[in-house]
Amino acid sequence: MKTRNAGVLLHISSLTGNWQIGDMGSEAYQFIDFLSESNLKYWQILPTGIVGAGNSPYQSISAFAGNPLFINIPKLVKMGFLEESDIKITPKKQSKTNYQEACNLKHPILKKAFENFKNMDESSKWDCYRFCDSQSYWIDDYAIFKSLKDHFNGAPWYEWDDELKNYNYEDVENWKSQLGEDVYFNKFVQYLYFKQIKELKEYANSKSVKLIGDIPIFVSYDSSDVWSKSYLFHLNENKERTVVAGVPPDYFSETGQLWGNPLYNWEAMKSDDYLWWRFRFESLMLQTDLIRLDHFRGFEAYWEVPASEKTAINGRWVKGPSFNFFETLQKYFDDLPIIAEDLGVITQEVENLRDSFNFPGMKILQFAYGDNPKNPFLLHNHNYNSFVYTGTHDNATTKAWYNDAKKNNKKIIADLKQYTNFNENSPTWSIIETAFSSVSKTAIIPMQDFLELDDKARMNIPGTAEGNWTWRMNRTPDKKLSEKILKSLIKFNRV
Repeated sequence: MKTRNAGVLLHISSLTGNWQIGDMGSEAYQFIDFLSESNLKYWQILPTGIVGAGNSPYQSISAFAGNPLFINIPKLVKMGFLEESDIKITPKKQSKTNYQEACNLKHPILKKAFENFKNMDESSKWDCYRFCDSQSYWIDDYAIFKSLKDHFNGAPWYEWDDELKNYNYEDVENWKSQLGEDVYFNKFVQYLYFKQIKELKEYANSKSVKLIGDIPIFVSYDSSDVWSKSYLFHLNENKERTVVAGVPPDYFSETGQLWGNPLYNWEAMKSDDYLWWRFRFESLMLQTDLIRLDHFRGFEAYWEVPASEKTAINGRWVKGPSFNFFETLQKYFDDLPIIAEDLGVITQEVENLRDSFNFPGMKILQFAYGDNPKNPFLLHNHNYNSFVYTGTHDNATTKAWYNDAKKNNKKIIADLKQYTNFNENSPTWSIIETAFSSVSKTAIIPMQDFLELDDKARMNIPGTAEGNWTWRMNRTPDKKLSEKILKSLIKFNRV
């Protein structure tokens, strides 16, 4: 019999806790215990990089660096980098993530941990040295980049002096000398982050829980990657974007979505067997067990928009690296534990690429109803090699989606009731159990849906710049919910 299982979607920032943001402390371990008791085998998180514009984890200043705000401060005492007396504040629990306040709280204490680290004997520093050496491909450029950004009060790299903007080696080295302490600090912080997430992953695995990470296909223009390796991107001689990423007009937007990320120079990347990408996969594999590959269709073909355009209307489809990319990766990795985020404009070519490498795709139930029997998101069109979701971080909570459909789209409600064993008194749980009933091998449920929350708990509204990515649980889920989940999983043979 084929294995069937389930998991949860919850970003680290959404965990409960007292530091203005969820982190890798005791609450994360308690959450893993909850998953284990519920027989949920996967914990899917969002990208763990340093958030950029609008606090989006999909717009980071580095494709590799972990977010220092996810470092748990009390754990640094156990790790030997702080004394209890170094933590002189008593943070208060907040219902929403406050990124700036979290930074204000944690940054000075991380600085103190660094000062303590510097005073340790050399043998105590070797673990940090080894880590930095193993990550030298990206961490050296990231550390000076972050130091320069802080020095220039957050100004984007493309507004720096020409020598720095153009990554003149001698000029960069001179700045490394001037900002040496800050550069060293930024490396140390990454060491702490990776050490804590490695321990979290090991604990999850010991409880038979696997972590699912997330690789955004594109990177931010204002990132250490574009600054230090500009030859891998489509930039002109002034380091300006010539073409940018987006998606064409569709059901969600008449003008499409203009993301603005610089597009890759795939020929340059191909010349060294996609070395940058290989390190990117290696970095995330240190942190997680599986990888959700964002905007998978962009590897087959992507929407290219001239950088001068104000909307995504006047773009064009351009062929991506396709089979060559994944065939090359297979030469270097024994296993590619990829989940293909195959949403959006999906063609037969995209499906062929996904299926040729046996990557599971995604099925979203909120997209299933009110259309036609051939809708690929309807249960009878699911296949075993897929992950089924009630919704994702970009969707409304299922409770809010249902309430909206009840008011505005009677066809969806009619189809839903006809198609499922629907309970009017518990619409969210009815749809969760619909996901569990799918033939898809894995069902992933956003934590907001397990808690049956309305749209105040929504994580992100695409196309909006403010007010996203702030939802947090107010407590660790209890045994009653765990028992309810387990009962449903048994019912649909997902244990």
